[in-house]
Amino acid sequence: MSGVPADDAPADDPPANGVPADGVPADDAPADGVLERPASATPVGPVITVANEFAEVLVQRLETRNGVRLLVRVPRAGRSIALCPLELEALTWQTPEVFSAMIAHPSEPLDLGER
Repeated sequence: MSGVPADDAPADDPPANGVPADGVPADDAPADGVLERPASATPVGPVITVANEFAEVLVQRLETRNGVRLLVRVPRAGRSIALCPLELEALTWQTPEVFSAMIAHPSEPLDLGER
């Protein structure tokens, strides 16, 4: 989902695929209110919870040496991703059908078809 190739990302920035570098996702946000993040990232502001009867998502702004990111974490699934401003903007370019396709098969990558 990342607009930046993984080879260009520093080793200590969150991976684009949402899997922590150590391969072991945290079950819950730590007691200090800070989500799992790379050592070079500084959290800015509180952890914000967005939830309904279907999902719970935690978000927090991070400042990294490569700029600002939004850390998005799903505690129930143990998955997270750090998105840059361009990747966040790209969400607004999508149609409702794209999100429906992503939700229909949550454990699989989005099938983009032959291009």
